[in-house]
Amino acid sequence: MVNTAVNIGGIPLKNPVIAASGTFGYGLEFSPLLDLNELGGIVVKGLSLKPYPGNPPPRIMETTGGMLNSIGLQNIGVDSFTKEKLPLLRNYDVAIFVNIFGHTIEEYVRIARRLSETEGIAGLEVNISCPNIKKGGMSFGKEPKQAGLLTKRIRKATFLPLMIKLTPQASDIAEVAKRVEGEGADSISLVNTFLGMAIDVDTATPLLSTITGGLSGPAIKPIALRMVWEVAQKVSIPVVGLGGIASCRDALEFMIAGAQAVQVGTANFITPTVCSEIIHGIKEYLKTKNIDDIKQLVGSLNLSGHETTSN
Repeated sequence: MVNTAVNIGGIPLKNPVIAASGTFGYGLEFSPLLDLNELGGIVVKGLSLKPYPGNPPPRIMETTGGMLNSIGLQNIGVDSFTKEKLPLLRNYDVAIFVNIFGHTIEEYVRIARRLSETEGIAGLEVNISCPNIKKGGMSFGKEPKQAGLLTKRIRKATFLPLMIKLTPQASDIAEVAKRVEGEGADSISLVNTFLGMAIDVDTATPLLSTITGGLSGPAIKPIALRMVWEVAQKVSIPVVGLGGIASCRDALEFMIAGAQAVQVGTANFITPTVCSEIIHGIKEYLKTKNIDDIKQLVGSLNLSGHETTSN
């Protein structure tokens, strides 16, 4: 029997497959479609201190190999989540991560403190990478200094494990990763969406109300994979890979590149059972390769005979 258990910054997971924030609702929405107990973890939709309306429509569209969204982190707020959603999530044997965001450092700190008072939360995923809000989010993740300062402040505010979600728009994503590690991050997830846009050629107007939005899906996978590989070589804390994962083979690529776990996002919209399929696929792969522990797979990329420009 193969061992698929991993530990992400002090959080034990039965397997390395996590449903990504923003694509899995608050988790409960998918319970009629697959057994949530199968999952390693769920990152619930990004939460703010108070309910947040997000951006006006149109705010989502399909693209070749993916989708653009400018939802803008619409959510019910932390109080409604802890009262209405979390008690039901506690009935499942799955690690619950709460994705948090704020427009200011103080908002991040306050929501972290608020969630620290709540039972049933395995850890926080700190969103410093959303491109679809005017203040906060990605603005905290572009430069190492600002990302480090935010991480330091949140670290002082909570005992919960911190996973920092990085933006591919960072000036140097590996340096951002190193800085947040130094300021107390327990793990890192990357990457969030890439900033993109689409235009209606008949009217010469943007197809999204916010002009630009976040690009996700298979189109971004090769770039996300490269970034995960680079960051995994620079930090000693666990790396969680995401960006275009839609199959077992995609997930395996990220783990071979150095990710200790993966998040599955946009693919949930297309195939709601994809997380379950990836979990079973990983188990079969390990059996076929005679690998008895998934940890042997992590960072096993064979570079012999290949040149690299990585520093």
